[in-house]
Amino acid sequence: MSKYLSDKYQRLEAYTPGEQPRDMRYVKLNTNESPYPPAPGVVEAAAKEAARLQLYSDPVCADLRDALAARYGVKRENVFVSNGSDDILNFAFMAFAGGGVPACFPEISYGFYPVYAALHGIEARPIPLKADFSIDPADYLGLGGFIAIANPNAPTGMALSRDQVEQIVAANPDHVVLIDEAYVDFGAESCLPLVEKYDNLLVVQTFSKSRGLAGARLGFAIAQAGVIADLERIKYSTNPYSVNRMTLAAGIASLQRDDYNADNCRRVMKTREATVARLKEMGFEVLPSLANFVFARKPGVDGEMLYRELKKRGVLVRHFSTPRIRDFLRITIGTDGEMLTLFTKLAEILKGE
Repeated sequence: MSKYLSDKYQRLEAYTPGEQPRDMRYVKLNTNESPYPPAPGVVEAAAKEAARLQLYSDPVCADLRDALAARYGVKRENVFVSNGSDDILNFAFMAFAGGGVPACFPEISYGFYPVYAALHGIEARPIPLKADFSIDPADYLGLGGFIAIANPNAPTGMALSRDQVEQIVAANPDHVVLIDEAYVDFGAESCLPLVEKYDNLLVVQTFSKSRGLAGARLGFAIAQAGVIADLERIKYSTNPYSVNRMTLAAGIASLQRDDYNADNCRRVMKTREATVARLKEMGFEVLPSLANFVFARKPGVDGEMLYRELKKRGVLVRHFSTPRIRDFLRITIGTDGEMLTLFTKLAEILKGE
């Protein structure tokens, strides 16, 4: 840190992304990427646009927004796209919290929420999870602030039903409720059908997980036109060209093959269920997950030790130092072969080999 950093950022604790080491070849189960490549035609579409990089991308993102609108049964004015869903989350904190409006979110959830609150000088109100690590909708009724909920939640993988989310949205009519559906395509219930009914609901999704485009950085949000216009105002006050030409083309091509993407989601879900069963056979406690990862711990075994020993053996998983969850590992669902490697290495560690 230099002496020139503004005082308001001196104590800022930045988000820590999943590690991407290059010292050896790893089975990478730590950042919730898809184990399968993008849909056929995606790479070709992006490569075609690469030949036109001397030109700025479309700041309106019209073609992609139209494709998303058609896919989800809304209008272009209901769709916002940007450089990954993280970008949209950041804009939402800027647009709908602060100035006396607190940001409310689960205490154990996506690590960027408290970072955005701190970055923008917003009062943060983290809300504890229940004893079983689930979110209690009753804790979010009439909060008097902006609300952000990952559904399914991260890192637990547990999800609220659409009816439970609707209770929260209906009980906070004067503030935006953001539902972060990064993992919704792996078995959870999307709240997109509620957008037409509630003008304070903002649903955010990403192409990173279920569509295998983590490296392209593309996210989108759907809401009523007024909320989308608010996000557009923030975007045009920061970086109008936030989505590059290649990513726009890749997104459109991916939507054209959502059958392929849905098949991959089903493959991940099938592997997830087999993973849960195997981990339980090995004595692990596994939280019920509707995401492309599981959250598991072995009673009596230190989570950080397991993480470090797996890394030594070429398997990366995610470990968090937060006291309540420090013995858990968040394990991305990979291919069947990758999961077999995980089980083999876990067995070696538990046997003391």
